Amino acid sequence: MNTRSLASLLDLRGKTALVTGAAQGIGEAIAIRLAEAGSAVVICDINGERAEQTAQSIRDTGAQAIAIRADVARVADTQTAINAAVETFGSIDILVNNAALVAPSPVMEIDEKLWDTVLDIDLKGVFFQAQAAARQMIAAGRGGKIINIASVDAVLPVGGLVPYDSAKGGVAMMTRSLAKELGKHGITVNAVAPGGVATPGAREASPGIMAVLGIAPEAIANLPIRSTLGRYAEPDDIAKVVYFLSTGLADYMTGAFVTVDGGYLLI
Repeated sequence: MNTRSLASLLDLRGKTALVTGAAQGIGEAIAIRLAEAGSAVVICDINGERAEQTAQSIRDTGAQAIAIRADVARVADTQTAINAAVETFGSIDILVNNAALVAPSPVMEIDEKLWDTVLDIDLKGVFFQAQAAARQMIAAGRGGKIINIASVDAVLPVGGLVPYDSAKGGVAMMTRSLAKELGKHGITVNAVAPGGVATPGAREASPGIMAVLGIAPEAIANLPIRSTLGRYAEPDDIAKVVYFLSTGLADYMTGAFVTVDGGYLLI
């Protein structure tokens, strides 16, 4: 039996990771953890200035990172990001599809533009970024890891987020479909489903969601935290699980839907 040491299983030196939506929040936390483990990191985000700030903060620790401004809703941009990873660091070994848009709206007010905007980012973008990464991983012949950030909304909608919930449900099934086809190439594909996470994006979306649900702004502060652990997740809570799935510890995991929700679905 060929047993690698625990230290070598956790070591990402010599790997390159691309994280979408990595300028802030969960994506930023993921990029920081992967860089800490030795991976070179490509910070991919539509906010190029903020992405560069994140990349610089990682470089300041002595790790390798570059920033790429890209809109995952544009198929050409997904390939551009992969090309930048390969041209700069020589490979793409880990892809984390984290970029997403939350756009609260009552169901009867959702129009075609809103639907297309959310699905283009949250579902189409995930697929074509994964396809571009898998194409390069297959050509390199060394396998790889694809990790899609889904949501507990894929199985339990909070309300007011039909396009987002539909996209995240699609990401859950897409993960399984990709895992089934890409396994023969040594590529694992898994999904992480966060519950409530304290991020800038969540704080921005929360008032809109509460409005759709008919909850007055002054009542938001008194709402109970939906977690058996009594707190919302921090971005690093999600990042640590993504790191695990990126390492050799998870080499035999594929097609999994890993819930990281502090017990949200138990309530």
